[in-house]
Amino acid sequence: MSKKKRRDIPIFTTPIFETHCHLDYLDESELAETLLRAREVGIEKIITIAVSPDNLDKVFHLAHSHDNVWGTQGIHPHEADAYSDEVAQRIRDRCNDPRIVAVGEIGLDYYYDHADRAAQRAAFEQQLQIAVDHGMPVVIHTRDADDDTRAILENFSTSLAGRGVIHSFTSGLPLAEFCLAEGFKLGFNGITTFNSADNVRDVVSLTPMAQILLETDAPYLTPVPYRGKPNAPFYLPFIAEKLAEIKGCDVEHLLAQAWENSVSLFFEGPM
Repeated sequence: MSKKKRRDIPIFTTPIFETHCHLDYLDESELAETLLRAREVGIEKIITIAVSPDNLDKVFHLAHSHDNVWGTQGIHPHEADAYSDEVAQRIRDRCNDPRIVAVGEIGLDYYYDHADRAAQRAAFEQQLQIAVDHGMPVVIHTRDADDDTRAILENFSTSLAGRGVIHSFTSGLPLAEFCLAEGFKLGFNGITTFNSADNVRDVVSLTPMAQILLETDAPYLTPVPYRGKPNAPFYLPFIAEKLAEIKGCDVEHLLAQAWENSVSLFFEGPM
């Protein structure tokens, strides 16, 4: 395996695709430094994720302002109470934009219950339909909502044809097995490096290489050895190393497969 060092962050010869982060949380100087350091460690493509009516425009602007950044449009379950016809139309209007590559971050979160559960389910279903109507992949968030997530996806799995990712996967094995069988990809991040995350590593072990995506969810979920500090895309090499260790393969091989998986999902065009 050929690699060199930038400080203590490993740099590999294979390019890396960051499929899930939140660049709009950074100010201009932080953004410039983050994008520079990401390039230095081989991060060649980045998807920054929309979560609320307030950041749809910010994400859209970022995706049009940097040649290696793309974006999504969607409303996170925490913000489901703010989902409206006007918001839905904004998402629809941007589905054909070449810099917008998915509908997301959408889904269910019964752990925090920041929004009414019925509103979460309605917003999830309506945004899945937007994705179907426009031939877009989806970026799905689910936490403590395995049964309802499965029930809803069962209604859309045929029309979505597996074009989506369950990001930051921390759910149970039954949901993982269902999503994998339906063709969805699973996104793994710094949680895989946490001492307490044996359940997530078990899911990594059973996930076929062709269905693994790399992500940070920055600025959250910073991997070891920087846990406790703000996360950033340039920490992805640590996550790649951990995933390769779990899968028992060379990290360059894992990176090449994850790149192929990511490009196939987000850039192969309408269903």
